[in-house]
Amino acid sequence: MASIEEALMVVDGFKLKIPKEVYKPSDDTFLLLKNLRVSKGEKVLEVGCGCGILALKAAKKAEKVVATDLNPIAVLAAKENVKLNRLTRKVEVREGDLFKPIRKNEKFDLIIFNPPYLPTTKKNKVEGWIEKAWDGGPTGRKIIDRFLAEAKTFLKKGGRILMVQSTLSNVEKTIKKLSRKGFQVNILDKKEFDFETLVCFEAEKVE
Repeated sequence: MASIEEALMVVDGFKLKIPKEVYKPSDDTFLLLKNLRVSKGEKVLEVGCGCGILALKAAKKAEKVVATDLNPIAVLAAKENVKLNRLTRKVEVREGDLFKPIRKNEKFDLIIFNPPYLPTTKKNKVEGWIEKAWDGGPTGRKIIDRFLAEAKTFLKKGGRILMVQSTLSNVEKTIKKLSRKGFQVNILDKKEFDFETLVCFEAEKVE
């Protein structure tokens, strides 16, 4: 990673090295960090981990954290940040798209997801891996709907999803889909901007 341009940050007490092609912690990340609750002994999955900051925080109490990302540069960065913060015994980073790196028999108490939720067109696409962090397709739901189709399979009974989403990609539709799949959804927090509102919510598997 020495040849890759990096930013150095300290977030929530964790030292982070973040290459140019990896999403830097931003308002959506901080909203999740603020509302992240992990009980001692839990097994946690973070889908789309980026630099790994949420996985690192979860590991402070969790028994085990698995973090995945499609971006190979993010995977390398997250692995290095795990070592930098001396959490290699608790955090495993895997490369792959959504749940593909997860074994069929793996079940988690908590799944964390900060999805690509911005509606995009061909005109506003950019080159490189970094685009994957926010490219939600024409409606902003391309990745969100794929995640919702599979997430329940990898949760234990009573397991939770902690997620953040923009009102630009129809949060109400996400909540309705989760409710139909047997989840109880609670809005935890919001952050308002001129053009959107970020909504952080938790969905508990009750069926």
